[in-house]
Amino acid sequence: MSMYNDALVKIPAKYIIYAHTLFAYSAFFIALIIGCYTHYDKIVENEYFGFPQEWFPSVSATIGDRYPARAIFQILIALTSGPRFALIGLNYLYQHTRITKAGLSEILLGIGLIRTVACGGWVYITSTDDHSIHDIAMIIYLLCTLPWQLGVLYTTDAKLYPTALKRRRYLTMAFFGTLPFMIYFYIQHKVNHIPGAYTIYALFEWSLIIYDIAFDATAAFEFKRFEIKVTQKEKKKETIV
Repeated sequence: MSMYNDALVKIPAKYIIYAHTLFAYSAFFIALIIGCYTHYDKIVENEYFGFPQEWFPSVSATIGDRYPARAIFQILIALTSGPRFALIGLNYLYQHTRITKAGLSEILLGIGLIRTVACGGWVYITSTDDHSIHDIAMIIYLLCTLPWQLGVLYTTDAKLYPTALKRRRYLTMAFFGTLPFMIYFYIQHKVNHIPGAYTIYALFEWSLIIYDIAFDATAAFEFKRFEIKVTQKEKKKETIV
């Protein structure tokens, strides 16, 4: 007989992924809308040019430079952290039961945790606050993204989740295929001081946000079969002698 009573609460695991996706996209794009509405000229301006040469803000300028966009972003991205850590934990439990190679699920767990903490580094410490720390956190995040996405791709069951595997492949190619173009236009802006180059860089930067969140959203295909249950231990009956 089970030592637990029936579940008090059952939560389909896919809702954890939905919450992560909703909060993450909302944090960035609500901040973008509010930032453009309240301080458009300020957030599109950089050290060399402003409007009309530059007409679209970078992620960092949007989420970190001006109130109220910065405050709204930080609240929503904080709400994202709970589902994010739950996603990593669920991913580990799922992989741990089916990966035969010793230590692989633990490695992916560690990479996922480092990647999440690094994300907190570059979203909470903006380039305005501390340019070096912001850049280091961003580099760590990008370096962890490659093994994270490749590891998730490798462990995706192609027979059970062909749609998830297909979308993950496309999103991984889109994410890393975008990086060379983004770096190129950043160099054009920073080194060659080309008007408008920073706007193009910003557009590629925002596309990475879309691809990155969408990649993790594909976990909903796998977790739709899972439930998170909250149960209560049965009390042992005391025998009175």
